[in-house]
Amino acid sequence: MLDPTTISTLARQLYDARKTRTQLRHFSKQHPQMTIDDGYAIQREWVKLELADGRSIKGRKIGLTSRAMQLSSQIDEPDYAPLMDDMFFAAGGDIAMSNFIAPRVEVELAFILARPLRGPNVTLFDVLSATEYVTPAIEIIDSRIEQFDRETRAMRKVFDTISDFAANAGIVLGGRPVRPTDVDLRWVGAMLYKNGVIEETGLAAAVLNHPATGVAWLANKIAPHDEQLHAGDVVLAGSFTRPTPAAAGDTFHVDYGPLGSVAFRFV
Repeated sequence: MLDPTTISTLARQLYDARKTRTQLRHFSKQHPQMTIDDGYAIQREWVKLELADGRSIKGRKIGLTSRAMQLSSQIDEPDYAPLMDDMFFAAGGDIAMSNFIAPRVEVELAFILARPLRGPNVTLFDVLSATEYVTPAIEIIDSRIEQFDRETRAMRKVFDTISDFAANAGIVLGGRPVRPTDVDLRWVGAMLYKNGVIEETGLAAAVLNHPATGVAWLANKIAPHDEQLHAGDVVLAGSFTRPTPAAAGDTFHVDYGPLGSVAFRFV
């Protein structure tokens, strides 16, 4: 376990990196003894700095929900991070590239809660009961910590990703909201278009067999820290496509079929 001073120092580096749009070297390389608990401790310290700036938490994101991503990251469970209020962008408009370093786009479903969820022992059915509606979403992920080391090209460790707000940087909500029991959420599909060309397709079942499973996991995971999911929270359940790189001028359009679509342009 890293000492408190080191954790605070690394959190400050991430806070500064987000503001200045500059990337950091891998924390796991500087501190080989680093653990997953260290990653979350750094994340919590970074949140304190954001809150001190007047930011607020509007929900949570869940990452690494697919089996393929867990294997590639050498982890056997998802990860999570907060959704800060300044990470939300309107659908159908322009999003400035100056908000990001190396953005990529993922396709997800967002759960908007009507009632709080507090673990332990939260189930998928508890999630469905507590959810006001589910809506299509796009997550914009970013790398304040380099995805690949600038010299060795080694991939960052999961500890780095967790520290780095689980790579979260933006969220765009849109489409047609539905009550969680009105459709079989496992079969919600999406086609991601970049500049008019299909880049990715997927089904929400890729998220732990059912996207609500991840929300239940999250409620139970944060309970030992005396935390819970609150009424009104937006919870990103996890991507069911691979990340798609983005550059200035790129237009993204995600077609969710009966659930509508979400679109925006990077400028």
